[in-house]
Amino acid sequence: MLLGLDPLLTPDLLHALAEMGHGDCVALVDANYPATRGRRLIRLSGIDTPHVLQAVLSVLPIDTFVPEPCAIMQNVDEPGAMPEVVAEMNAVLVRHGARLAVGIERHAFYSAAEAAHAIVQTGERRFYGNILVTKGVVPPPERT
Repeated sequence: MLLGLDPLLTPDLLHALAEMGHGDCVALVDANYPATRGRRLIRLSGIDTPHVLQAVLSVLPIDTFVPEPCAIMQNVDEPGAMPEVVAEMNAVLVRHGARLAVGIERHAFYSAAEAAHAIVQTGERRFYGNILVTKGVVPPPERT
């Protein structure tokens, strides 16, 4: 156990996040997501996606060099809809000074998640509780 870290940050998750470089993505996905498609799977069963996103963003900077560093999976039936879980994830992003996540088509999301450094499967049961986050740079000490 370590001081100052969110307890949701398991050793496997911390290891995956520490390995990521600038521009790498992590996919946080819901319990229904076909997570076996990815390269590296970390399970956080029983925890909803907004709480996992909050924990991840407590240690991971969001990319500021790309126009859309975070993306959610669009609702298949209503691409412009804002499910409650998406609104909660966007609120977490705003608390961390990030832009709102953009919506991308379901299969485009699957492709992006498959290419992500890691997929973190949460216990989120609400539909569309999926988000891609692109890692930014960690500035030198004199710039923080």
